[in-house]
Amino acid sequence: MNGFPSGRPASVATWTVVCLCAEWCGVCRDYRPIFQRMAAASPDTAWHWLDVEDHADTAGDFDVETFPCLLVAQGERVCFLGPLTPHASVLQRLLQTLREDPASSRASMPDGADALWRRIRAASYPIPGGGRLA
Repeated sequence: MNGFPSGRPASVATWTVVCLCAEWCGVCRDYRPIFQRMAAASPDTAWHWLDVEDHADTAGDFDVETFPCLLVAQGERVCFLGPLTPHASVLQRLLQTLREDPASSRASMPDGADALWRRIRAASYPIPGGGRLA
């Protein structure tokens, strides 16, 4: 997993954003600098970049059909999992909406979202700046 320093390790961050991506995906490569800027601007959130090809064991049965795909969690609860138009304003709006109402997207959560988040949290990938994703 290629994480970004986010000011706080995920183990103590209230909010975590994970971009599920693939190196071969041009959209993902174009989105990465946007994601990095968002991470730098939001030190109260843990940000991680997970290449689903390199870490297929972590992705497990979850099939990313559209890239980029984001998982947003608050603590142990997944608040959002799905594709997102790769623009900073869209991600900002999503995070603002989820912070105002974390349960707002739970009704449309794809099957396997909680299991995927458990696998990501259980992964022993180091986080730049110290700690582990937990």
